[in-house]
Amino acid sequence: MSMNVGTGGAEEEFSEAISAINTTPLVDVMLVLLIIFLITIPVVIQTVPVDLPKVANQPTTTKPENIVIAVNRDGKMFWNERRIANTRALIEKVKEVAVLVPQPEIHVRGDRYTRFENIGKVIVAVQRGGVVKVGFITQPEPGQH
Repeated sequence: MSMNVGTGGAEEEFSEAISAINTTPLVDVMLVLLIIFLITIPVVIQTVPVDLPKVANQPTTTKPENIVIAVNRDGKMFWNERRIANTRALIEKVKEVAVLVPQPEIHVRGDRYTRFENIGKVIVAVQRGGVVKVGFITQPEPGQH
């Protein structure tokens, strides 16, 4: 830090005003900010390279061997339009079709307003039953075909 020291006279104190700006605190602050930016910028820039999926929706072809499991707003499950009592019964039905060659796909149609828990139960039941291919049936956005 710089300091201006006079000879000690009373009239000298008022005769000359210091017109130089002390830039030492400014340089200190700027160096601290520079160090902070140098440390944080590499953290912000680094990301994991991932190939993100495109937004376009591909329509599925419905085959006779595909199975549609519907879940309505109340959480009731339907196997190709037939009511399933509970998840145990669903697991047993899935086990029956899991042994077929080729293994059928299961398409899940979930009501927009059902709880996510109900869809999760269906997915877990399909997984426990042994079916590998599971898809979701959705309604395309207006304008998409």
